Order: sequence, then structure tokens, then C-alpha cells
Amino acid sequence: MSALLNVSIRVDSLPKEKFVQGKDGKVFYNFTISVNDDSNQFGQNVSLIDSQTKEERDAKKPKSYLGNGAVVWTDGSIKTAEKKAEATKEEIASDLPF
Repeated sequence: MSALLNVSIRVDSLPKEKFVQGKDGKVFYNFTISVNDDSNQFGQNVSLIDSQTKEERDAKKPKSYLGNGAVVWTDGSIKTAEKKAEATKEEIASDLPF
């Protein structure tokens, strides 16, 4: 683990049309977290922003801020996430013990 962030979000302000239903029937809301180098006057350096589509970004639609917070711990080495390749059916079958 390389960082912990505390963030508050006002749930009733989330636009209902942006809720996404997953394949399993669970409901999700996509947002972006921004960590700034400097803190604001309230000691916050984390912003929660409504995720934008590529089209919204290309159209320069203004960001919709949903909440704020602060980095409360870090070991100083945050790394970018890497998506792991999905295993093929053959690879999964070769790992089975029978």
C-alpha cells in the first residue's frame, strides 16, 4: 500500500442519470480522484470529480466537483495501475488440478 486518502462525498448531489448498473445487478457510480501537490485553505489536497466521457472532455465540458478530502498517509511511491491481461480458457484449464 502506498497511500491512504480520506474523502467525503455528498451522495444526494450525485446525478441519478450517471448511475451505472453492472452485469451482476449492482449499481455503480464512476468518479475521478485528483491529488494535488498543494493543500487548500482547509487542509485538503484531494478532489472527487464526476468522471467524464471522451466526448465530454473533447467538448471541454466543465468538471463537476463532487467532494474533497486529504491524503492522510503515503510511503512516497504511488505507482500507476496496470491492467493485467485476462487469462484464456486454455490457460485457466491448464491450472486445474484434474
